Amino acid sequence: MRKFDPWPIFFRWEWSRNWPFLVGFVVTGTIITKMSLGFTEDDAKNSQFAQRHKN
Repeated sequence: MRKFDPWPIFFRWEWSRNWPFLVGFVVTGTIITKMSLGFTEDDAKNSQFAQRHKN
């Protein structure tokens, strides 16, 4: 006799409830990654924010 496996049901419920958060997290991460990869050393030297937070 096969045992009942609750995981597929759990993941289906959680996906239907949390998909907007997960999609937003991916979109935001992609935007931040693309922006930060576009920065150069000159951008960091000229940035007032980077100069204030430099260790």
